[in-house]
Amino acid sequence: QVQLEESGGGLVQAGDSLRLSCAASGRTFSRLAMAWFRQAPGKEREEVASLSWSGVNTWYADSVKGRFTISRDNSKTTVYLQMNSLKPEDTAVYYCATDGREFTDRLFDFTYRGQGTQVTVSS
Repeated sequence: QVQLEESGGGLVQAGDSLRLSCAASGRTFSRLAMAWFRQAPGKEREEVASLSWSGVNTWYADSVKGRFTISRDNSKTTVYLQMNSLKPEDTAVYYCATDGREFTDRLFDFTYRGQGTQVTVSS
């Protein structure tokens, strides 16, 4: 079992920045690949960034590439999503997730996820 809790969302203006945090517990965090995905009303779930267990390999959706950065701090069992140059189309509930598989680079599924944090970007 993995417990995840996101924080850091809010209401910002276009062009602003936010940093989301996701605190993990219950498993050996340092062995797990992590990801962030988002869900906007009426839209499909979109994975926006992922980070390998080692922290070496990252992946980003084209829609956020160059603006978002995923990182991790194993000493704090926390994964972050730094979001810069936010756009109204980034408005969504953001979730962090893992599949619980150890020593992988990408998630196979989003077996474990948090409750989400709302990000709203006004124009």
